Amino acid sequence: MTLTLAQADKILADNFAPWVLDLGLSVVECGDRHSVLRLPWSDRLARDGGGLSGQALMAAADTATVIAVASARGEYGPMTTVQQSSTFQRAVVGADVLVDARITKLGRRLAFADITMTAEGAVDAAARASTVYALLG
Repeated sequence: MTLTLAQADKILADNFAPWVLDLGLSVVECGDRHSVLRLPWSDRLARDGGGLSGQALMAAADTATVIAVASARGEYGPMTTVQQSSTFQRAVVGADVLVDARITKLGRRLAFADITMTAEGAVDAAARASTVYALLG
C-alpha cells in the first residue's frame, strides 16, 4: 500500500496551502508506515541569529505526518491535526533538514506519529515532534 515518490509529491502539491508549498518541501522516501521529507535551507526561513525558525520545522513535521499517514493507508484522505508537540534541541544553520515521520499507531479514526528532524549530515536530531491526527474519511 506504500505510495510512490511521485504519488507522495502529488499529494503534497495538491493538498497543502500555498505558504506550506513555499517551504520547498520534497518527499525523499515513503514506506509502509513512514515518510522522509527534505526541508531545504533558506535564508527566508532563518530567524535572529541565523537558525532555521521553529515555525518552519513545525510545519514540516506536520506535513511529513500527512504524507506518512497517506503512505500507510495507500492513499490520501481527509485528515486534520488534533495535537502536535515539538521540542527544539539544537539550531540548524545553513543546512537542509531531513524530516522523518514514523507512524506509531494507525487506527480507524486516529493516527499517531513521532517525527525526527535532523540537519543533513548531522548525527543528532535538531528537533523532535509528536502528532495526533484525526482521520476524517
